[in-house]
Amino acid sequence: MRTRSVIRIAVVTIIGALAFGSVASAASNDLSVTLSRSRIATQLGHKISFRTTITNHGSRSTGPLIAHLNVLSLRSGVEIDPEDWSTHRTRYLGPIRAGGSRTIEYPVHAINTGRIALYVAVLPQMRPAAPPVTGPTVQLVVAKRDTLNAGGILPLALGIPALLAFLAGGMQYARRRH
Repeated sequence: MRTRSVIRIAVVTIIGALAFGSVASAASNDLSVTLSRSRIATQLGHKISFRTTITNHGSRSTGPLIAHLNVLSLRSGVEIDPEDWSTHRTRYLGPIRAGGSRTIEYPVHAINTGRIALYVAVLPQMRPAAPPVTGPTVQLVVAKRDTLNAGGILPLALGIPALLAFLAGGMQYARRRH
C-alpha cells in the first residue's frame, strides 16, 4: 500500500514538472528582447547608454520579470568586472501585460579597451529555473584614449613642481640676502 502511495506521488510530481516546464517554455517563447543599438564605438573612460525593450507577445500577463545586463570581453585573457561597467545591471520589472512592453535604459561606463559584448537576459522572478530569454548582442568597441590632460591632471602635474621650485628659489634668495 505504501509503495503505491509513493508511486502516485512520484507520478503526480513528474506530470506536474512536465506541465510546469511546458508552461515555462511557452511563457518564455512569448517574450522578446530588442535593442535600440547593435553597435557602439566609444573611447576608454566614456559613458554610453542603450535601451532594451522586453515585449510580451502572449495572450496573458507575465509574472514578475527580472532583466539583467551581462558584460563580457570578446578577447581572450581580458578580465571583465561587470559591476565596474554598470551599477544598475539588474532590474526588477514586475509583470508585463499581454501585448505590452517595458523599456529600460542601461548606462555603461567603458572600463577596458577592445571589443566588448553586452546583452540582456530576462528571467521570470517566480521560476528562476526557467531558461532565460536573451536579446541580441550590442557590440561595444572601446578605443584607447591618448591624452596629455587625462581628467584635468596636467595643470597639477606641471604646476605643483613649478610652485615648489619657485618657493625653494625664493627661500635661497632670502637666505643670501640676510
